[in-house]
Amino acid sequence: MDVFCRTFLPAAAETGVASPTVSRHLPVLRNCVPAGEVTVLVTRCTRPEQPVHGCLLLLTTRRLVVTEQTRLLHRLRLHLNTELRHLNNVAWNPDPRASMVELAATAVDGVRERFLIRADRPSQMWQLDALFSQVFRPKMAARCGVANSAAPVDRPAVLGTGHRPLPTAAALPARLTAPARAPRLSPAVAV
Repeated sequence: MDVFCRTFLPAAAETGVASPTVSRHLPVLRNCVPAGEVTVLVTRCTRPEQPVHGCLLLLTTRRLVVTEQTRLLHRLRLHLNTELRHLNNVAWNPDPRASMVELAATAVDGVRERFLIRADRPSQMWQLDALFSQVFRPKMAARCGVANSAAPVDRPAVLGTGHRPLPTAAALPARLTAPARAPRLSPAVAV
């Protein structure tokens, strides 16, 4: 079994994506992601402009892929398939009142994409916030030329939530810092 499948199935189970949904979307996702990619997140989401369409968001260490299912005929179609380095102005905003996180990014074609990810509980919402920080902040810092190994970890971000400092390793939930999870959630990525 390749790295993608080994990491995809546990990530889907961790966010509660049902097995039939996983089985249905996996062939489409497998065509978009190389076998050696490490899955960071698999979750259901919606798009604010089309809330009736159910989407599945896949985030790997190098790619963002979103598939959607049409409501009437339940057909799958690829909505977005891009490398993370091709995304600009990536931002995410946890909303504790609505218990969701909005992820937004500008794709290479200039279209601003927005996805709403509902959290089952408040701790899951902050775990998503920390996960997006781990995946996107190093890329944004490298792109802006502010990647500095001597920089403090809790310095405000270039983009992102903006209203909260970056969590330190001690402040991250155990799920994100446990040694068994480290390769899946915080691998070294060359940008």
